[in-house]
Amino acid sequence: MRKLIFVVLGLFLVVGCGKYNEKDAYKEVLDRVNSLSSYELKGELLIYRGEDAYTYEVSVAYQKEDNYRVSLVNKVNNHEQIILRNQEGVYVLTPSLNKSFKFQSDWPYNNSQIYLLERIFYDLKNDEDRTLTKENDTYVFSSKVNYANNKELVKQKVYVDNSLKVTKVEVYNEKEQLQMSMTFTEIDEKKSFEEDYFQLEKNRSEEKTETTMSEIQSIVYPMYLPVNTYLTSQDKVKLEEGERVILTFEGESPFMLVQETATVASTLETDMVYGDPYLIADTIGAVTDYSVSWISNGIEYSLVSENLSTEEMLTVASSVSVSAITK
Repeated sequence: MRKLIFVVLGLFLVVGCGKYNEKDAYKEVLDRVNSLSSYELKGELLIYRGEDAYTYEVSVAYQKEDNYRVSLVNKVNNHEQIILRNQEGVYVLTPSLNKSFKFQSDWPYNNSQIYLLERIFYDLKNDEDRTLTKENDTYVFSSKVNYANNKELVKQKVYVDNSLKVTKVEVYNEKEQLQMSMTFTEIDEKKSFEEDYFQLEKNRSEEKTETTMSEIQSIVYPMYLPVNTYLTSQDKVKLEEGERVILTFEGESPFMLVQETATVASTLETDMVYGDPYLIADTIGAVTDYSVSWISNGIEYSLVSENLSTEEMLTVASSVSVSAITK
């Protein structure tokens, strides 16, 4: 009789908690991710800014050691940018303009990354207070995150199905408000890549499809300004190709915002940047201690300040972007 009770109790625990208990589920999925020598995944990324939502089609390729390719396509304007990491360095490439930034950066190891499996589980591994709950047929892991340039992002939820594949990741702020969501639609854990797949030249576009402008038709102003900071001058300059607008802000937190019409380079141009790639609402920017640079809707932006913190520069830069997909 006692033996029968133990058997029934064991079956109850299995049925009640799913195929794995917390310890086993965590270990199994972590071992699975760590064992991957390559993978390709696809999905949709949503970034929330107040009532706005910016949507990207995401494609990620990974190959040991240190080879990454992340393609992000803005679904509003079909603008594609690619983050590459290979033995030569870290790049952000805009194929349609034939331009790239080369970074002196530890990306992706210096920040949490919502679309890279090993970085998602690195955060889980490093949070001893992580939790696991079961929602129907899905395991939900929760842990702290480390987005160095955005301290508002503090928590992630990682959704894993019964086959131990990640289906979705959500990132929240301290108020438990959803800030980012990555839904995985395809994951190939045995993907093989051509030898030059992660090289910069391989990822440039032969056809330049970007629509460029000869003049700035509408100046875009930041929707956010630091306290006691205000616009003091606005200058427009004619260039050999296109125009440049310089907005100067003074007060307690002075900065300069430059807007310039983007041009398509005849050969691949690469600029050196001592900073990191950063996703600024509708585009990938280059972030340094004193500047933020990005391209959006045919305009190249550069925000420069010796007074603003990196986090505050990014807040101003994000408020300049206006191409949300939903409201």
